[in-house]
Order: sequence, then C-alpha cells, then structure tokens
Amino acid sequence: MDNRILGRSNLPVSPLGMGCWAIGGVWRFLNIQAGWGEVDDAESIRTIQHALNSGITFFDTAANYGTGHSEHILGQALGARRSEAVIATKFGFSVDEEAKHVTHYPTPEKVISQVRAECEASLRRLGTDYIDLYQLHVWDYPLDFAPALREELEKLVRDGKIRFYGWSTDSVEAARIFAQGPHCVAVQHDLNVVRDAPEMLSLCDQFNLASVNRTPLARGALTGKYSKETIFAANDVRTDTWARENILLPAFEHLDALRDILTSGGRTLAQGALGWVWARSSRTIPIPGIRTVKQVDDNAGALAFGPLSADQMRQIEELVRHPVAN
Repeated sequence: MDNRILGRSNLPVSPLGMGCWAIGGVWRFLNIQAGWGEVDDAESIRTIQHALNSGITFFDTAANYGTGHSEHILGQALGARRSEAVIATKFGFSVDEEAKHVTHYPTPEKVISQVRAECEASLRRLGTDYIDLYQLHVWDYPLDFAPALREELEKLVRDGKIRFYGWSTDSVEAARIFAQGPHCVAVQHDLNVVRDAPEMLSLCDQFNLASVNRTPLARGALTGKYSKETIFAANDVRTDTWARENILLPAFEHLDALRDILTSGGRTLAQGALGWVWARSSRTIPIPGIRTVKQVDDNAGALAFGPLSADQMRQIEELVRHPVAN
C-alpha cells in the first residue's frame, strides 16, 4: 500500500502505525491497572526497529503509557533514525513517573497551564526536539475550555515544539472544535470491524483530518488468539470491566461469522481486520498495539494485501449490522 497523508498536513505516513501503549509496562490510572503486564524492554526496542525496517513510520505513544516509559523506549529505539519516523504522543493527565500512577488534573484550567511543561517532558523522554503530532488524551475534557487549549497548542507550533496536533476522543463535537485550529490534522478514535464510527469519519472528510484508529484489533480479540473464556493477568488492562464489555465481547460475538471473509486470500484474522479499516476510509491509519517482532510481521503483512474489496465490505456490513437471528 502507498503511504497515506496525515490529514491536511501533507505529511506522508505509513498506512499502518505502531501503537506503543503495550510497551509501557505496568502502571495505574486512578485505581485501575492500565498497562498490559510486564514488558521486555530489549524486545520492545527490537520491535520498534523491526517495524521501521518493515515500512512502519508512524508511532503512537503517550505520557500516560508506563508514566513515560513508552516514550523513553521509543526515543531510545529510534535514536539516530528519528527523522525516518513520525511520532505521535499525547498529554492531558497528571503523570507521576516514580509512582507509576496517572490521575486527573484538578481543573480544566490546569490542563491548559500545564500543556507546555508536559510537552517539554515528552520531548525529553523521547530524546527529540519536536513532536510531529501532539494529541489531547482526555476524552471527556469540557468543551468550553477546548478553544483556549487549542490556542496553547498553536503557540507550541509557532515555537517549533510540535508540528501538528489533534484530539484522542470519540466525541464528534470535541473533534469539531479542535478542527477549527489551523494545525489540527487528526482525530484519534475507536474503529474496528465491529465498532464503526460513521459520524467521526464524516467529520474527518469535512475538515480533511486523518482518522487515527485505536482498537483496530479490539485489543487482540480480532486476532483469534483469545476467546471470551480467556483469563488475562491481573495487571493487564483487559481485565477492566468496561474494556471487556465494550471492546472484547462484541468482537468475540461476531468473530466466527466474520472469520471466512477476514481470512480470505490467505490473510490472517488480524490482516483482514486491518484491511477492513483501510477499506472503510482513505483517511484511516490503524495503530494496533505491537510489542513483539512476530506481531510486527503479522500486522505489516497486511500491507501486501491492502484494503478489503467493496463486496467483502458489503458482506461484513450485513453480518455485523444486520445479524441473522439464531
């Protein structure tokens, strides 16, 4: 597949990104285990470098992920090859690196007042002097404060700290406010074969934004590796009730019906699920969580197959949106 463009930035990026949440290690968000279990940093570094060698140039991380550990590892792995990569990271929470704990700021104003300091901290951890895409990580940030925060991000652009910005949110109204900013080029939102987002994709078309897609593999549920009987480790975020009910179980529910279509032509399940995301819109950039070299090979292998066909997309739409009763 050819590169895609990061919204109205004219910045080319690989059609597939590497989500770096899973390489952050163990950390807590409020009282919830928010990491994906223990990690092997040496394997994480090999994975990032192998991804770059495999044509993946877009890497999405966050200050939250391992309370900065994911950013550290990404910066270390890229090293002198920084210019070959497009780095997206996120901000908006109070991050305690030493305690491995993330909390909300006490007020919306605090997010605005801290954005520059957060940016500087991410730059330091990443070992770079600019961030390509800087994204607000707070899904439910009050919309009344969004224009002022957007202006602070424009200042960071003018100062050369960031190139572009966006919002990681499933709220179309939130994304619309940020889209008014000259250097807003993307919105990050959930999208996968069983969790469509037609209104958000329409907004991306309207404002020429990139659609950066989290959960393209439904946190692993669309890979075939797990089932609804799987018991995840206690320090794995997939033990969270919300994640199980809203992301994992809907995918497990439809997987058998979709299996033949997604694996057509020799694709793996993951490759078929990524093909659906690409076929859904020419603006989509899925960022599956990757933390091993083997996972790079499986996900990057989807690039050779490309998007699903229009006929396959129609079949899936019928199966998922209009299932046949048993």
